[in-house]
Amino acid sequence: MLSLPDVCCRILQEAGDAIILADSEGIIRLWNRGAEEMFGYREAEALGQSLNLIIPPDLQSRHWQGYRRVMESGATRYGSQLLAVPGRHRDGRTLSLEFTVTLVQDGHGRTMGAAAIIREVTARWQRERELRARLAHLEAACGPTPTPAG
Repeated sequence: MLSLPDVCCRILQEAGDAIILADSEGIIRLWNRGAEEMFGYREAEALGQSLNLIIPPDLQSRHWQGYRRVMESGATRYGSQLLAVPGRHRDGRTLSLEFTVTLVQDGHGRTMGAAAIIREVTARWQRERELRARLAHLEAACGPTPTPAG
């Protein structure tokens, strides 16, 4: 029978979602199999690298402003609220991502880093964009939708 720590490690490593832990400086310290599949980097390639590895270049400055603020304050609203952002695959493709964040603190309450559980939703975002475009086309062809009298 597996021990609880062994079960937890197996869940962490084998989860279909990406699970990534970065230290307070934004250096990747944990990279599971889901992250390998999602982003295209093997664990050995990602560990010790900056999160810039998976952040589109045009969003890196904004990301680091928020990351530093969270590391200093020890608070984030994305523990329970989904954050939707683009990410970057190894081959340069842009990915649509949704994730939550868990802050990791030491025994004195200091924030040591952040763990993210990430799901890739690119296909869903593309379908929704196509539906919005179709709806806009239909509304343009049929005229504005009447609003209910209030």
